[in-house]
Amino acid sequence: MINTLTTCGNFIANTATRLLNEHPKRITALVAALLLGGGGGAFAVANLAPDASDLPVHEVLENIQPAYTTSLDNPVTEGLTLYRSDLSRSSDSTDTLLKRLGIDDAKAAAFLRSNPLARQALLGRAGRNITAEVQQDQSLRMLTARWSPDDTGNFQRLVVKRQGPSFTANIETAALQASSQLASGTIQSSLFAATDEAKIPDNIAVQLAEIFATEIDFRRSLRKGDRFSVVYETLSGDGEPLRTGRVLSAEFVNAGKAYQAMWFQPSGPDAQGSKGGYYALDGTSLRRAFLSSPVEFSRVSSGFAMRFHPILKQTRPHLGTDFAASTGTPARTVGDGVVSFAGWQNGYGNVVFVKHRNNTETVYAHLSKILVTRGQGISQGQTIGLVGSTGWATGPHLHFEVRTNGVQHDPMKFAQKSETIPVPAALKPNFDRLAQQTKIALGAAASIKMSSVQ
Repeated sequence: MINTLTTCGNFIANTATRLLNEHPKRITALVAALLLGGGGGAFAVANLAPDASDLPVHEVLENIQPAYTTSLDNPVTEGLTLYRSDLSRSSDSTDTLLKRLGIDDAKAAAFLRSNPLARQALLGRAGRNITAEVQQDQSLRMLTARWSPDDTGNFQRLVVKRQGPSFTANIETAALQASSQLASGTIQSSLFAATDEAKIPDNIAVQLAEIFATEIDFRRSLRKGDRFSVVYETLSGDGEPLRTGRVLSAEFVNAGKAYQAMWFQPSGPDAQGSKGGYYALDGTSLRRAFLSSPVEFSRVSSGFAMRFHPILKQTRPHLGTDFAASTGTPARTVGDGVVSFAGWQNGYGNVVFVKHRNNTETVYAHLSKILVTRGQGISQGQTIGLVGSTGWATGPHLHFEVRTNGVQHDPMKFAQKSETIPVPAALKPNFDRLAQQTKIALGAAASIKMSSVQ
């Protein structure tokens, strides 16, 4: 009996040893399960079968017949429409445009080439939003082009439709939808580099510089680390963004000092005759009697200082500011006044002199074209000529001077000292309510992760 028990014990021990050697992980799992389940809980017994990794692998290939088949002629896909979109390019021909949209339709191409509405709306027009409905055989079902003329509340829509074997085209007008966009950025090198990094359109960057132009000298005073936040309009047609609108509010921190602005359009019976404009949040107008620049934000090529004259070849005072700009750029008057001279004058070339109040006069020289006449009354921001290189000029730019009683002044400093007009007292309660909302919006814009330019 003892021998039998001993033999059985040896057999069990040998078997256990063999299983432990062959399946150490599974035996360990079994022991763990026994220990964890010793309190009376249920447990799973580890499978003592061989590891799956130890089993031989056989590859079996079988042909499976699908429950149904599809093809281009199958009713399942018949009537499938693809929607594609793109932006028009100034270099587009009918064929290149259709190819980008994935359209292979000779009849549609012939129609777009011959139809005057389609040709005028599509060819040679860059940046127009185009959507197309394309049938499964790559033929055109409908093409729509949308664009918005500047300074209008509407957009235009060209619609080309397939009507049986032919096409029709018509142009429609509809209202733009406005929405607000928030953005922020940090200056590392220049304003435009920072706005590009923050994916802010150039039009908004220019407005930003214009709004704070009499508070911040964007040509000489920007610092690395200056930051800005902006809330601006995006104007859409049929849900497609077509262009940017106006800056609604903005904050610019320059050299540690914060400047804030918001657009305020007076409304109600007390606002009759009042124009919209930008104001600091305390109600002070940012529109001064004089602008700091006769052109939209531009690089200054020569400031108000001593310099070596490129033509006379001698060092002499430069009693004005030169604004580098391409030929044909609009030159605007910096303040209300009357044209006292418009014509040719020695080294100035084509030049316009404008008389303002308080014995102040401004000069706009080297123009390629003069657009005003002597004695004409003009208002701040009005275009008086086009930038050129007439007279003593080595390249296209606008030479600009500010004189008081015949003495020249630095245009930037002169503009900063000119007076401003606050919000009328009757409109102040409405203004203050909007200013509180603006603070919240600017706070939300500033909370966006600041963009930086390397």
